[in-house]
Amino acid sequence: MLIELDKDGISVLKALASDTRVSIIKLLLNTPLTVSELAIELGLSKAIISRDIRLLEDSKIIKLQENSEITDSRKKKFILNVDHIEINFPKKIHLPFKEITSEIKLGYYSNFSVVPTCGLASSTKVIGDLDDQRAFVSNDRVDASLLWFADGFVEYIIPNHLKRNSQAELLELSLELSSEFPESNNTWPSDISFYINDIFLGTWTAPGNFSDVRGKLTPNWWANGLSQYGLLKHLRVTKKDTGMDGHKISSVTLANLNIEDSPFIKLKIGIDENSKNKGGLTIFGQDFGNYPQNILLKIYYSEGE
Repeated sequence: MLIELDKDGISVLKALASDTRVSIIKLLLNTPLTVSELAIELGLSKAIISRDIRLLEDSKIIKLQENSEITDSRKKKFILNVDHIEINFPKKIHLPFKEITSEIKLGYYSNFSVVPTCGLASSTKVIGDLDDQRAFVSNDRVDASLLWFADGFVEYIIPNHLKRNSQAELLELSLELSSEFPESNNTWPSDISFYINDIFLGTWTAPGNFSDVRGKLTPNWWANGLSQYGLLKHLRVTKKDTGMDGHKISSVTLANLNIEDSPFIKLKIGIDENSKNKGGLTIFGQDFGNYPQNILLKIYYSEGE
């Protein structure tokens, strides 16, 4: 579960701010339990447990176990609804430079190579057929807001709007990512590699393909058991090195990319042939996941005299 520092996120933090509710979560780690069983285990009244269960349910940390054969509410068992909780703190850059932002829609790739499981989806439908590479050359691919493949890459060519006599000071790429697994697997690592202008920037390992809760933006028609959201990642190339969310991943610098020398910028994202964890790739656009954005490429620059 990924939470923001907003009303919904605060409700999750409040639900966790109780020794009793934490004890309930620990008990549910191993086996589904009823309110009565939890009350016996913790030596508390069913009224107190029911109140805490309600708070944990409202924050989507636990849920009722699905069992259509049980009609007696006293026999209904609760299970955990998440296996991890992550807090997203806003990331802002305060620099004395001007900024150029390029939005890259997922379906506007210039080259690709994909291996099933693979596919594309817009806000209203799956584009083409699932696991059919031909969907990636469909005319409807321009509407894609979700893109996934088990192996391969996608490559984008972006206009370089950096003005003459300007100098790039920082390049930032932000996008929502996860690995790819048939249906979903919250623990499924994948080594995702990034290239700018054919220069290898580094690799980030996505921890899984998440479906513990629905993505905030994911359309209602998309099945619960499929990929729901990713992690918002910020890759930054500076004059010193390349980092992912503040952690260095390579020694590549802006000077290596020759940003000022071409009217275009080439971006490639994919799974390298020799990757240790070949767990695929899912990219979330503005209509899926938790963040209302497509791929964003920003160049911070200073102007020459």
